[in-house]
Amino acid sequence: MPSRRDFLQTAVMGTAALPLASLVLKRPPAAAGRKPNLVFILADDGGYGDFGCYGATKIKTPNIDRLAVQGVRFTDAYAPNATCTPTRYSILTGEYAWRKPGTGILPGDAALIIEPGRPTLPALMKKAGYATGAVGKWHLGLGDGRLDWNGEIEPGPLEIGFDYFFGMPATGDRVPCVYIENRRVVNLDPADPIQVDYKTPVGDDPTGKTHPERLKMELSAGHDGTIINGISRIGFMSGGKAARWTDEDMAATFTRKAVEFIEKHKDGPFFLYFGTHDPHVPRVPHPRFRGTSGCGVRGDVIQEFDGSVGEVTAVLDRLGLAGDTLLIVTSDNGGVINDGYDDGADRDINGHRPNGPLRAGKYVAYEGGVRVPFLARWPGRIKPGTVSKQVISLVDLAATGAALAGTSLPVEAAPDSFNSLPAIADGAKSPRAALILEGRAIRKGDWKYVLKQQPKIKDGIEEAGAPVGELYNLADDIGETTDLAAKHPDVAKELRAALIAARSSKRTRS
Repeated sequence: MPSRRDFLQTAVMGTAALPLASLVLKRPPAAAGRKPNLVFILADDGGYGDFGCYGATKIKTPNIDRLAVQGVRFTDAYAPNATCTPTRYSILTGEYAWRKPGTGILPGDAALIIEPGRPTLPALMKKAGYATGAVGKWHLGLGDGRLDWNGEIEPGPLEIGFDYFFGMPATGDRVPCVYIENRRVVNLDPADPIQVDYKTPVGDDPTGKTHPERLKMELSAGHDGTIINGISRIGFMSGGKAARWTDEDMAATFTRKAVEFIEKHKDGPFFLYFGTHDPHVPRVPHPRFRGTSGCGVRGDVIQEFDGSVGEVTAVLDRLGLAGDTLLIVTSDNGGVINDGYDDGADRDINGHRPNGPLRAGKYVAYEGGVRVPFLARWPGRIKPGTVSKQVISLVDLAATGAALAGTSLPVEAAPDSFNSLPAIADGAKSPRAALILEGRAIRKGDWKYVLKQQPKIKDGIEEAGAPVGELYNLADDIGETTDLAAKHPDVAKELRAALIAARSSKRTRS
Protein backbone atom coordinates (compact mmCIF):
# COMPACT_ATOMS: atom_id res chain seq x y z
CA MET A 1 0.00 0.00 0.00
CA PRO A 2 1.31 3.50 -0.84
CA SER A 3 2.67 5.40 2.11
CA ARG A 4 1.80 9.00 2.86
CA ARG A 5 5.16 9.95 1.37
CA ASP A 6 4.24 8.10 -1.84
CA PHE A 7 0.92 9.93 -1.88
CA LEU A 8 2.55 13.31 -1.51
CA GLN A 9 5.26 12.65 -4.09
CA THR A 10 2.80 11.33 -6.66
CA ALA A 11 0.54 14.31 -6.11
CA VAL A 12 3.31 16.89 -6.45
CA MET A 13 5.02 15.23 -9.42
CA GLY A 14 1.74 14.46 -11.18
CA THR A 15 2.95 13.76 -14.68
CA ALA A 16 5.47 11.17 -13.52
CA ALA A 17 2.70 8.57 -13.61
CA LEU A 18 1.75 9.33 -17.23
CA PRO A 19 3.31 6.25 -18.87
CA LEU A 20 1.39 3.94 -16.54
CA ALA A 21 -1.78 5.96 -17.04
CA SER A 22 -1.47 5.71 -20.81
CA LEU A 23 -1.04 1.93 -20.60
CA VAL A 24 -4.35 1.56 -18.78
CA LEU A 25 -6.20 2.57 -21.92
CA LYS A 26 -4.98 -0.64 -23.56
CA ARG A 27 -6.61 -2.83 -20.91
CA PRO A 28 -9.71 -4.76 -21.97
CA PRO A 29 -13.17 -3.74 -20.76
CA ALA A 30 -14.81 -5.47 -17.81
CA ALA A 31 -14.33 -9.23 -17.80
CA ALA A 32 -17.24 -11.27 -19.12
CA GLY A 33 -19.72 -12.04 -16.36
CA ARG A 34 -18.16 -9.60 -13.89
CA LYS A 35 -20.20 -6.63 -12.76
CA PRO A 36 -18.31 -3.34 -13.11
CA ASN A 37 -17.09 -1.49 -10.03
CA LEU A 38 -18.14 2.08 -9.24
CA VAL A 39 -15.71 4.56 -7.66
CA PHE A 40 -17.25 7.96 -6.94
CA ILE A 41 -14.91 10.76 -5.77
CA LEU A 42 -16.58 13.93 -4.53
CA ALA A 43 -14.67 17.16 -3.96
CA ASP A 44 -16.02 19.49 -1.27
CA ASP A 45 -16.61 22.99 -2.70
CA GLY A 46 -14.66 22.35 -5.91
CA GLY A 47 -15.64 24.95 -8.50
CA TYR A 48 -16.30 24.64 -12.22
CA GLY A 49 -13.06 26.47 -13.00
CA ASP A 50 -10.79 24.85 -10.42
CA PHE A 51 -9.24 22.10 -12.57
CA GLY A 52 -6.83 22.48 -15.47
CA CYS A 53 -9.11 20.66 -17.90
CA TYR A 54 -11.81 23.24 -17.09
CA GLY A 55 -9.55 26.22 -17.69
CA ALA A 56 -7.50 26.68 -14.50
CA THR A 57 -3.98 27.90 -15.23
CA LYS A 58 -2.61 28.72 -11.77
CA ILE A 59 -3.66 25.40 -10.20
CA LYS A 60 -2.07 22.21 -11.47
CA THR A 61 -4.31 19.12 -11.53
CA PRO A 62 -2.46 16.59 -13.72
CA ASN A 63 -4.26 13.54 -12.35
CA ILE A 64 -7.71 15.00 -12.94
CA ASP A 65 -6.70 16.39 -16.33
CA ARG A 66 -5.52 12.92 -17.31
CA LEU A 67 -9.03 11.60 -16.69
CA ALA A 68 -10.31 14.07 -19.28
CA VAL A 69 -7.83 12.58 -21.76
CA GLN A 70 -8.69 9.00 -20.85
CA GLY A 71 -12.45 9.44 -20.53
CA VAL A 72 -15.23 12.01 -20.78
CA ARG A 73 -15.50 15.56 -19.46
CA PHE A 74 -18.98 17.01 -19.02
CA THR A 75 -19.57 20.72 -19.52
CA ASP A 76 -23.18 20.76 -18.26
CA ALA A 77 -23.22 18.62 -15.12
CA TYR A 78 -25.03 19.87 -12.04
CA ALA A 79 -25.20 19.42 -8.31
CA PRO A 80 -28.89 19.52 -7.35
CA ASN A 81 -28.07 22.01 -4.60
CA ALA A 82 -25.50 24.72 -3.97
CA THR A 83 -24.45 23.36 -0.57
CA CYS A 84 -23.11 20.09 0.80
CA THR A 85 -25.68 18.24 2.91
CA PRO A 86 -28.61 18.47 0.46
CA THR A 87 -26.47 17.43 -2.50
CA ARG A 88 -25.12 14.40 -0.62
CA TYR A 89 -28.64 13.49 0.43
CA SER A 90 -29.75 13.57 -3.21
CA ILE A 91 -26.78 11.51 -4.40
CA LEU A 92 -27.51 8.66 -2.00
CA THR A 93 -31.32 8.74 -2.13
CA GLY A 94 -32.06 9.87 -5.69
CA GLU A 95 -34.49 12.42 -4.25
CA TYR A 96 -34.34 16.21 -4.41
CA ALA A 97 -33.48 17.33 -0.89
CA TRP A 98 -35.98 20.19 -0.90
CA ARG A 99 -38.74 17.58 -0.77
CA LYS A 100 -37.74 16.68 2.80
CA PRO A 101 -37.56 19.30 5.58
CA GLY A 102 -34.40 19.23 7.65
CA THR A 103 -31.98 18.52 4.81
CA GLY A 104 -30.19 21.86 4.93
CA ILE A 105 -26.58 22.25 6.14
CA LEU A 106 -26.48 20.12 9.27
CA PRO A 107 -24.68 20.75 12.57
CA GLY A 108 -22.17 18.12 13.61
CA ASP A 109 -24.52 16.55 16.17
CA ALA A 110 -27.56 16.18 13.89
CA ALA A 111 -29.48 12.92 13.67
CA LEU A 112 -29.29 10.77 10.52
CA ILE A 113 -31.57 12.30 7.86
CA ILE A 114 -31.79 9.22 5.61
CA GLU A 115 -34.24 6.64 6.94
CA PRO A 116 -32.71 3.19 7.45
CA GLY A 117 -34.38 0.66 5.21
CA ARG A 118 -35.10 2.94 2.30
CA PRO A 119 -33.64 1.85 -1.07
CA THR A 120 -30.54 4.05 -1.23
CA LEU A 121 -27.74 3.88 -3.81
CA PRO A 122 -25.46 1.79 -1.53
CA ALA A 123 -28.36 -0.44 -0.45
CA LEU A 124 -29.32 -1.13 -4.07
CA MET A 125 -25.73 -1.99 -5.00
CA LYS A 126 -25.25 -4.11 -1.88
CA LYS A 127 -28.39 -6.07 -2.79
CA ALA A 128 -26.87 -6.62 -6.25
CA GLY A 129 -23.81 -8.26 -4.68
CA TYR A 130 -21.48 -5.27 -4.28
CA ALA A 131 -19.18 -4.54 -1.36
CA THR A 132 -20.04 -0.97 -0.40
CA GLY A 133 -17.78 1.53 1.35
CA ALA A 134 -17.94 5.20 2.31
CA VAL A 135 -14.75 7.12 3.13
CA GLY A 136 -14.32 10.77 4.08
CA LYS A 137 -16.90 13.43 4.70
CA TRP A 138 -20.34 12.22 5.79
CA HIS A 139 -22.43 15.25 6.91
CA LEU A 140 -25.78 13.45 6.71
CA GLY A 141 -26.28 13.09 10.45
CA LEU A 142 -25.64 10.25 12.87
CA GLY A 143 -27.78 8.58 15.48
CA ASP A 144 -31.42 9.14 16.32
CA GLY A 145 -31.16 12.36 18.30
CA ARG A 146 -29.78 10.77 21.47
CA LEU A 147 -26.24 10.24 20.27
CA ASP A 148 -23.47 9.21 22.67
CA TRP A 149 -20.10 9.73 20.96
CA ASN A 150 -18.46 7.37 23.45
CA GLY A 151 -20.44 4.27 22.49
CA GLU A 152 -21.99 2.66 19.42
CA ILE A 153 -22.87 5.38 16.91
CA GLU A 154 -26.00 4.31 15.11
CA PRO A 155 -27.92 4.59 12.92
CA GLY A 156 -25.42 5.84 10.39
CA PRO A 157 -23.80 4.83 7.09
CA LEU A 158 -23.96 1.10 7.89
CA GLU A 159 -27.72 1.31 8.41
CA ILE A 160 -28.42 2.79 4.97
CA GLY A 161 -26.44 0.30 2.89
CA PHE A 162 -22.71 0.71 3.43
CA ASP A 163 -20.66 -2.29 4.60
CA TYR A 164 -17.80 -0.08 5.75
CA PHE A 165 -17.37 3.53 6.83
CA PHE A 166 -14.34 5.60 7.77
CA GLY A 167 -14.78 9.33 7.93
CA MET A 168 -15.66 12.48 9.79
CA PRO A 169 -19.14 13.16 11.14
CA ALA A 170 -19.75 16.47 9.40
CA THR A 171 -17.20 18.98 8.10
CA GLY A 172 -13.67 20.00 8.96
CA ASP A 173 -14.90 23.21 10.52
CA ARG A 174 -17.45 21.54 12.81
CA VAL A 175 -17.01 19.55 16.00
CA PRO A 176 -16.50 16.77 16.89
CA CYS A 177 -13.10 16.71 15.18
CA VAL A 178 -12.66 12.94 15.25
CA TYR A 179 -12.70 10.04 12.82
CA ILE A 180 -15.36 7.36 12.99
CA GLU A 181 -14.77 3.84 11.74
CA ASN A 182 -17.99 1.94 11.25
CA ARG A 183 -19.81 2.74 14.53
CA ARG A 184 -16.98 3.86 16.81
CA VAL A 185 -14.79 6.93 17.29
CA VAL A 186 -11.23 5.97 16.35
CA ASN A 187 -8.61 6.01 19.17
CA LEU A 188 -11.09 7.13 21.81
CA ASP A 189 -9.83 6.87 25.39
CA PRO A 190 -12.75 5.80 27.65
CA ALA A 191 -11.17 7.85 30.44
CA ASP A 192 -11.51 11.00 28.32
CA PRO A 193 -15.13 10.96 27.09
CA ILE A 194 -16.36 13.26 24.34
CA GLN A 195 -18.98 15.93 24.88
CA VAL A 196 -20.44 18.00 22.05
CA ASP A 197 -22.81 20.95 22.17
CA TYR A 198 -23.77 23.48 19.54
CA LYS A 199 -25.34 26.01 21.89
CA THR A 200 -23.41 26.04 25.15
CA PRO A 201 -19.64 25.65 25.76
CA VAL A 202 -18.64 22.35 27.36
CA GLY A 203 -15.46 21.54 29.26
CA ASP A 204 -12.58 23.95 29.61
CA ASP A 205 -11.09 23.91 26.10
CA PRO A 206 -10.32 27.43 24.83
CA THR A 207 -12.47 28.89 22.09
CA GLY A 208 -11.66 31.23 19.25
CA LYS A 209 -13.88 33.85 20.85
CA THR A 210 -12.21 33.78 24.26
CA HIS A 211 -8.61 33.01 23.22
CA PRO A 212 -7.94 34.35 19.73
CA GLU A 213 -4.22 34.53 20.57
CA ARG A 214 -4.08 30.71 20.40
CA LEU A 215 -5.22 30.52 16.80
CA LYS A 216 -2.90 29.62 13.94
CA MET A 217 -5.66 30.60 11.52
CA GLU A 218 -7.79 33.65 12.24
CA LEU A 219 -11.54 33.44 11.78
CA SER A 220 -13.54 35.87 9.68
CA ALA A 221 -17.10 34.85 10.53
CA GLY A 222 -18.84 32.37 12.77
CA HIS A 223 -16.09 29.88 13.51
CA ASP A 224 -15.40 30.96 17.09
CA GLY A 225 -16.05 27.71 18.99
CA THR A 226 -13.62 25.18 20.44
CA ILE A 227 -10.00 25.43 19.27
CA ILE A 228 -8.62 22.14 17.94
CA ASN A 229 -5.20 21.93 16.29
CA GLY A 230 -4.92 25.72 16.53
CA ILE A 231 -8.17 26.26 14.58
CA SER A 232 -11.47 27.33 16.11
CA ARG A 233 -14.53 25.44 14.89
CA ILE A 234 -18.28 25.73 14.76
CA GLY A 235 -19.67 24.29 18.02
CA PHE A 236 -18.15 23.21 21.30
CA MET A 237 -16.30 20.01 22.19
CA SER A 238 -14.49 18.60 25.20
CA GLY A 239 -12.67 15.31 25.70
CA GLY A 240 -11.46 12.87 23.07
CA LYS A 241 -7.96 14.36 23.06
CA ALA A 242 -6.31 11.18 21.69
CA ALA A 243 -8.98 10.83 19.01
CA ARG A 244 -8.77 14.33 17.55
CA TRP A 245 -7.56 14.61 13.99
CA THR A 246 -4.64 16.65 12.66
CA ASP A 247 -5.92 18.63 9.69
CA GLU A 248 -2.62 18.49 7.81
CA ASP A 249 -2.83 14.69 7.64
CA MET A 250 -6.49 14.38 6.75
CA ALA A 251 -6.15 14.01 2.96
CA ALA A 252 -3.55 11.26 3.28
CA THR A 253 -5.61 9.47 5.95
CA PHE A 254 -8.79 9.43 3.89
CA THR A 255 -6.92 8.48 0.72
CA ARG A 256 -5.17 5.61 2.47
CA LYS A 257 -8.52 4.25 3.65
CA ALA A 258 -9.98 4.55 0.14
CA VAL A 259 -7.03 2.68 -1.32
CA GLU A 260 -7.29 -0.01 1.36
CA PHE A 261 -10.96 -0.55 0.55
CA ILE A 262 -10.18 -1.05 -3.15
CA GLU A 263 -7.32 -3.42 -2.37
CA LYS A 264 -9.46 -5.46 0.01
CA HIS A 265 -12.28 -5.84 -2.51
CA LYS A 266 -10.23 -6.09 -5.69
CA ASP A 267 -12.01 -9.30 -6.68
CA GLY A 268 -15.16 -7.18 -6.84
CA PRO A 269 -17.64 -5.97 -7.51
CA PHE A 270 -17.42 -2.94 -5.21
CA PHE A 271 -18.83 0.56 -4.80
CA LEU A 272 -16.64 3.20 -3.15
CA TYR A 273 -18.11 6.57 -2.17
CA PHE A 274 -15.08 8.77 -1.45
CA GLY A 275 -16.07 12.19 -0.12
CA THR A 276 -12.92 14.24 0.34
CA HIS A 277 -12.70 17.30 2.58
CA ASP A 278 -10.69 19.42 0.11
CA PRO A 279 -11.00 22.30 -0.73
CA HIS A 280 -13.52 23.04 2.06
CA VAL A 281 -12.45 25.22 4.99
CA PRO A 282 -10.42 25.10 7.12
CA ARG A 283 -7.85 24.78 4.36
CA VAL A 284 -4.84 23.20 6.01
CA PRO A 285 -2.77 21.34 3.41
CA HIS A 286 0.11 19.09 4.31
CA PRO A 287 3.37 21.10 4.36
CA ARG A 288 4.43 19.39 1.12
CA PHE A 289 1.49 21.09 -0.65
CA ARG A 290 1.57 24.48 1.03
CA GLY A 291 2.75 27.13 -1.40
CA THR A 292 2.79 24.78 -4.41
CA SER A 293 -0.03 26.43 -6.38
CA GLY A 294 -0.10 29.84 -7.97
CA CYS A 295 -3.07 31.17 -6.05
CA GLY A 296 -2.68 30.66 -2.34
CA VAL A 297 -3.88 28.07 0.14
CA ARG A 298 -7.12 27.31 -1.69
CA GLY A 299 -5.14 26.35 -4.77
CA ASP A 300 -2.82 24.27 -2.59
CA VAL A 301 -5.67 22.13 -1.21
CA ILE A 302 -7.10 21.63 -4.69
CA GLN A 303 -3.73 20.25 -5.71
CA GLU A 304 -3.91 18.06 -2.61
CA PHE A 305 -7.31 16.82 -3.84
CA ASP A 306 -5.73 16.06 -7.21
CA GLY A 307 -3.17 13.96 -5.34
CA SER A 308 -5.98 11.93 -3.78
CA VAL A 309 -7.49 11.34 -7.21
CA GLY A 310 -4.07 10.27 -8.46
CA GLU A 311 -3.66 7.68 -5.69
CA VAL A 312 -7.06 6.15 -6.37
CA THR A 313 -6.49 5.94 -10.13
CA ALA A 314 -3.02 4.51 -9.50
CA VAL A 315 -4.32 1.62 -7.37
CA LEU A 316 -7.01 0.82 -9.94
CA ASP A 317 -4.35 0.73 -12.64
CA ARG A 318 -1.89 -1.28 -10.54
CA LEU A 319 -4.47 -3.93 -9.72
CA GLY A 320 -5.67 -4.16 -13.31
CA LEU A 321 -9.13 -2.90 -12.35
CA ALA A 322 -9.41 0.14 -14.61
CA GLY A 323 -11.28 -1.70 -17.35
CA ASP A 324 -13.67 -3.08 -14.74
CA THR A 325 -14.36 0.27 -13.08
CA LEU A 326 -16.46 3.33 -13.79
CA LEU A 327 -14.54 6.12 -12.05
CA ILE A 328 -16.32 9.45 -11.53
CA VAL A 329 -14.79 12.67 -10.16
CA THR A 330 -17.02 15.66 -9.43
CA SER A 331 -17.97 18.20 -6.72
CA ASP A 332 -20.89 18.73 -4.36
CA ASN A 333 -21.46 22.39 -5.27
CA GLY A 334 -19.70 25.45 -6.63
CA GLY A 335 -16.56 27.02 -5.27
CA VAL A 336 -16.20 29.70 -2.62
CA ILE A 337 -13.18 31.79 -1.63
CA ASN A 338 -13.78 33.30 1.83
CA ASP A 339 -15.92 30.94 3.88
CA GLY A 340 -15.37 31.75 7.54
CA TYR A 341 -11.60 31.86 8.01
CA ASP A 342 -9.07 34.55 7.25
CA ASP A 343 -6.73 32.12 5.48
CA GLY A 344 -5.55 34.54 2.80
CA ALA A 345 -7.50 32.77 0.06
CA ASP A 346 -9.06 35.98 -1.23
CA ARG A 347 -5.82 37.93 -0.93
CA ASP A 348 -3.75 35.31 -2.77
CA ILE A 349 -6.28 34.27 -5.42
CA ASN A 350 -4.05 35.88 -8.09
CA GLY A 351 -6.74 36.21 -10.74
CA HIS A 352 -7.97 32.62 -10.48
CA ARG A 353 -11.73 32.25 -10.89
CA PRO A 354 -12.98 29.21 -8.94
CA ASN A 355 -16.17 29.02 -10.97
CA GLY A 356 -14.69 30.09 -14.29
CA PRO A 357 -17.12 32.11 -16.41
CA LEU A 358 -20.13 31.29 -14.24
CA ARG A 359 -22.10 33.70 -12.07
CA ALA A 360 -21.72 33.62 -8.27
CA GLY A 361 -20.75 30.45 -6.39
CA LYS A 362 -21.60 28.25 -3.42
CA TYR A 363 -24.93 28.89 -1.66
CA VAL A 364 -26.92 30.24 -4.64
CA ALA A 365 -28.89 28.78 -7.55
CA TYR A 366 -26.97 30.65 -10.24
CA GLU A 367 -24.64 28.54 -12.38
CA GLY A 368 -21.58 29.14 -10.23
CA GLY A 369 -23.32 27.52 -7.29
CA VAL A 370 -24.64 24.42 -9.02
CA ARG A 371 -22.80 23.67 -12.26
CA VAL A 372 -19.87 21.43 -11.36
CA PRO A 373 -16.93 19.65 -12.99
CA PHE A 374 -17.73 16.03 -13.83
CA LEU A 375 -15.29 13.53 -15.33
CA ALA A 376 -15.68 9.81 -15.91
CA ARG A 377 -13.23 7.11 -16.96
CA TRP A 378 -14.02 3.56 -17.99
CA PRO A 379 -11.38 2.19 -20.40
CA GLY A 380 -12.87 0.02 -23.12
CA ARG A 381 -16.31 1.57 -22.63
CA ILE A 382 -15.93 5.37 -22.57
CA LYS A 383 -14.28 6.85 -25.63
CA PRO A 384 -11.07 8.68 -24.60
CA GLY A 385 -10.95 12.44 -24.93
CA THR A 386 -14.71 12.90 -25.12
CA VAL A 387 -16.37 16.20 -24.24
CA SER A 388 -20.10 15.96 -23.54
CA LYS A 389 -22.60 18.82 -23.43
CA GLN A 390 -25.39 16.56 -22.16
CA VAL A 391 -27.21 17.86 -19.06
CA ILE A 392 -26.88 15.48 -16.11
CA SER A 393 -27.30 15.82 -12.36
CA LEU A 394 -25.73 14.20 -9.32
CA VAL A 395 -29.23 13.21 -8.20
CA ASP A 396 -29.05 10.76 -11.12
CA LEU A 397 -26.33 8.69 -9.44
CA ALA A 398 -28.84 6.42 -7.69
CA ALA A 399 -30.55 5.29 -10.90
CA THR A 400 -27.22 5.24 -12.73
CA GLY A 401 -25.59 3.05 -10.09
CA ALA A 402 -28.55 0.67 -10.11
CA ALA A 403 -28.26 0.34 -13.90
CA LEU A 404 -24.52 -0.28 -13.63
CA ALA A 405 -25.19 -3.04 -11.10
CA GLY A 406 -27.81 -4.57 -13.35
CA THR A 407 -30.64 -4.13 -10.88
CA SER A 408 -33.96 -2.38 -11.35
CA LEU A 409 -35.16 0.50 -9.22
CA PRO A 410 -38.15 -0.20 -7.00
CA VAL A 411 -41.09 2.03 -7.89
CA GLU A 412 -40.81 3.97 -4.64
CA ALA A 413 -37.03 4.45 -4.88
CA ALA A 414 -35.05 7.43 -6.20
CA PRO A 415 -38.08 9.53 -7.21
CA ASP A 416 -36.03 12.19 -9.00
CA SER A 417 -33.17 10.08 -10.37
CA PHE A 418 -32.71 9.22 -14.05
CA ASN A 419 -30.40 6.57 -15.45
CA SER A 420 -27.56 8.57 -17.01
CA LEU A 421 -25.28 5.58 -17.62
CA PRO A 422 -25.79 5.65 -21.42
CA ALA A 423 -25.00 9.39 -21.45
CA ILE A 424 -21.88 8.89 -19.33
CA ALA A 425 -20.52 5.69 -20.84
CA ASP A 426 -21.81 5.68 -24.41
CA GLY A 427 -22.25 9.31 -25.40
CA ALA A 428 -26.02 8.89 -25.66
CA LYS A 429 -28.56 11.64 -25.12
CA SER A 430 -29.33 12.53 -21.52
CA PRO A 431 -32.67 11.18 -20.29
CA ARG A 432 -33.41 14.51 -18.63
CA ALA A 433 -36.01 16.85 -20.11
CA ALA A 434 -35.56 19.32 -17.24
CA LEU A 435 -33.53 19.75 -14.09
CA ILE A 436 -34.53 21.40 -10.80
CA LEU A 437 -31.81 23.32 -8.94
CA GLU A 438 -32.04 24.30 -5.26
CA GLY A 439 -35.82 23.92 -5.58
CA ARG A 440 -35.94 27.44 -6.97
CA ALA A 441 -34.53 27.20 -10.48
CA ILE A 442 -35.16 25.03 -13.51
CA ARG A 443 -33.07 24.30 -16.58
CA LYS A 444 -34.77 23.02 -19.71
CA GLY A 445 -32.75 22.90 -22.91
CA ASP A 446 -30.70 26.08 -23.07
CA TRP A 447 -33.18 28.02 -20.94
CA LYS A 448 -32.90 28.57 -17.21
CA TYR A 449 -35.48 30.20 -14.98
CA VAL A 450 -34.60 31.37 -11.45
CA LEU A 451 -37.16 32.38 -8.86
CA LYS A 452 -36.23 35.43 -6.84
CA GLN A 453 -37.65 33.78 -3.74
CA GLN A 454 -39.12 30.42 -2.84
CA PRO A 455 -42.73 30.11 -4.02
CA LYS A 456 -45.54 29.56 -1.54
CA ILE A 457 -47.57 26.56 -2.68
CA LYS A 458 -50.86 25.31 -1.24
CA ASP A 459 -52.62 22.25 -2.62
CA GLY A 460 -50.34 22.31 -5.65
CA ILE A 461 -51.18 25.92 -6.51
CA GLU A 462 -48.82 28.86 -6.17
CA GLU A 463 -50.18 31.66 -4.03
CA ALA A 464 -50.63 35.03 -5.71
CA GLY A 465 -48.24 37.90 -5.30
CA ALA A 466 -44.93 36.11 -5.83
CA PRO A 467 -42.28 38.18 -7.63
CA VAL A 468 -41.36 37.50 -11.24
CA GLY A 469 -38.30 35.32 -11.76
CA GLU A 470 -35.31 35.70 -14.04
CA LEU A 471 -34.79 33.98 -17.40
CA TYR A 472 -31.45 33.23 -19.07
CA ASN A 473 -30.36 31.57 -22.29
CA LEU A 474 -27.28 29.61 -21.25
CA ALA A 475 -26.22 28.89 -24.82
CA ASP A 476 -25.59 32.60 -25.38
CA ASP A 477 -25.09 33.75 -21.80
CA ILE A 478 -23.37 31.19 -19.60
CA GLY A 479 -22.59 33.95 -17.10
CA GLU A 480 -26.29 34.79 -16.62
CA THR A 481 -25.75 38.49 -17.24
CA THR A 482 -28.91 39.32 -19.21
CA ASP A 483 -32.38 38.63 -17.81
CA LEU A 484 -34.69 37.78 -20.73
CA ALA A 485 -37.93 37.31 -18.78
CA ALA A 486 -39.49 40.48 -20.16
CA LYS A 487 -38.39 39.68 -23.72
CA HIS A 488 -39.62 36.07 -23.63
CA PRO A 489 -42.58 36.05 -21.19
CA ASP A 490 -44.07 32.87 -22.67
CA VAL A 491 -40.85 30.92 -22.02
CA ALA A 492 -40.64 32.33 -18.48
CA LYS A 493 -44.27 31.39 -17.83
CA GLU A 494 -43.76 27.86 -19.16
CA LEU A 495 -40.67 27.23 -17.06
CA ARG A 496 -42.23 28.74 -13.95
CA ALA A 497 -45.22 26.43 -14.34
CA ALA A 498 -42.93 23.42 -14.82
CA LEU A 499 -40.97 24.35 -11.69
CA ILE A 500 -44.12 24.74 -9.61
CA ALA A 501 -45.45 21.43 -10.94
CA ALA A 502 -42.22 19.65 -9.99
CA ARG A 503 -42.28 21.14 -6.49
CA SER A 504 -45.91 20.14 -6.08
CA SER A 505 -45.36 16.57 -7.21
CA LYS A 506 -43.86 13.71 -5.23
CA ARG A 507 -41.51 12.62 -8.00
CA THR A 508 -40.15 13.65 -11.39
CA ARG A 509 -39.11 10.15 -12.49
CA SER A 510 -42.04 8.39 -14.12
